[in-house]
Amino acid sequence: MKPIWKSLGLVALIAAISAATTLTVVHYSAPQPSNALAWHDSVAVPAAYGRFASLPQAGETDFTNAAELSVNAVVHVKTTYRNSPRQNTDPFFEFFFGRPDLHYEAPAQQASGSGVIISSDGYIVTNNHVIDRAQQIQVVLNDKREYTATLVGTDPTTDIALLKIDETNLPVILMGNSDALRVGEWVLAVGNPFNLTSTVTAGIVSAKARNINILNAEMKIESFIQTDAAVNPGNSGGALVNTRGELVGINTAIASQTGSYSGYSFAVPTSIVQKVVSDIRQYGTVQRAILGVQMREITSELQKEEHLPTLQGAYVADVLEDGAAEKAGIQSGDVITKIDNTAIKTTTDLQEQIGRHRPGDVVTITLLRDGKTVTVKATLTNREGGTGFISADNKASVLGATFAELTDKQKERLGINYGLQIRSLKTGKLKAAGVPSDFIILKANSRAIRTEEDLNEVVRRASAAPERDRVLFLTGCTPQGRILYFAINLAE
Repeated sequence: MKPIWKSLGLVALIAAISAATTLTVVHYSAPQPSNALAWHDSVAVPAAYGRFASLPQAGETDFTNAAELSVNAVVHVKTTYRNSPRQNTDPFFEFFFGRPDLHYEAPAQQASGSGVIISSDGYIVTNNHVIDRAQQIQVVLNDKREYTATLVGTDPTTDIALLKIDETNLPVILMGNSDALRVGEWVLAVGNPFNLTSTVTAGIVSAKARNINILNAEMKIESFIQTDAAVNPGNSGGALVNTRGELVGINTAIASQTGSYSGYSFAVPTSIVQKVVSDIRQYGTVQRAILGVQMREITSELQKEEHLPTLQGAYVADVLEDGAAEKAGIQSGDVITKIDNTAIKTTTDLQEQIGRHRPGDVVTITLLRDGKTVTVKATLTNREGGTGFISADNKASVLGATFAELTDKQKERLGINYGLQIRSLKTGKLKAAGVPSDFIILKANSRAIRTEEDLNEVVRRASAAPERDRVLFLTGCTPQGRILYFAINLAE
């Protein structure tokens, strides 16, 4: 019989060899950091694997059904851009002999993104920045069928665009309820990053109602769903779906210092997408509702400065004259805490809730004033101050003004026989250019302006010109007869 110490020593030796073997397998089976991600070298990968391996394992999440339900309804959007012809001139030759009429055509450029089929008869949602200024838009389905798409309408304030292809019986993604999304819930991003078609990535909702100041449009609405699902260039316009395969957002942007995915992506929620798409299909343009307030985010500093009872809500810094808020009795210094039955915690919440409405809608607003709760009703307006719908053909609406034709008495007094006078001036191109609120437009881009239709036609033509030529030259006078000139950039 062998001594006990020898048996124990043999067992210990075997255990040591087994442990060493186990550690070696874990180390070499773990993903190794690449040269591009050398900063990961400090992470103790084997120790992390060992620690999590000892924990109880949760049930696996199966994304296959959601992927199958969505991947065929996400399309590849290809766009073609052609720059304006450039003049090939020599400055010395031009000085002595004049400007020769020599042009060369700039080569066409191509870009791509994604889109989501939302109806079986060919309506497709994508991002405005995917198709902005494109001369041609091609849509490639997941089964490789290819179509030329028509641009139905766009909304730069939410970065949403609607396309149409001539086809029927197309696969669609059902609209989900983005309001029901919870932070921590699994979602899938479906799109075509780097021209890799039908790509599906997974992540969780890491935040909601996120404002990242990425849109440049006036009256922009940013209330993004933030996720950590991998999104890269080419994913823009693609689908963000929940685990039931329902569309809950349109992937739009990433937070990155390199241009590629580095941790966070952002999607426009379907609560906004549905309203924008419905307006474009029904009216040709988005019917944006305006409350008429300037807001500030409530910070600890603002709370102390204004002696506010809460950090939640949207602080009213100013109330616009004759706007919906002023008519409802809202005052500077009020804190808006509810729109109808929805709590308002930030200015982004307020923007999103108002953005779901149309001009003429009546909303119930709950606010705090001097520590007391006040409830008012406001009738929302359009961007021109009225409550009616704005036509898609009214291109002059970007000027931010309403107009009135001159009376015979005004014409006689000024010694003119035509002209279009500004009746009211709000935020827009004219106000930004310093145009007086009672300015009388006589000519726009050398064309005599007698009616608003005349002005609308000039603005429409200027807006369709190459970007560098999108300028509106106005000639007119004040009611006192002083002649004034303005140059307004419509491309900005």
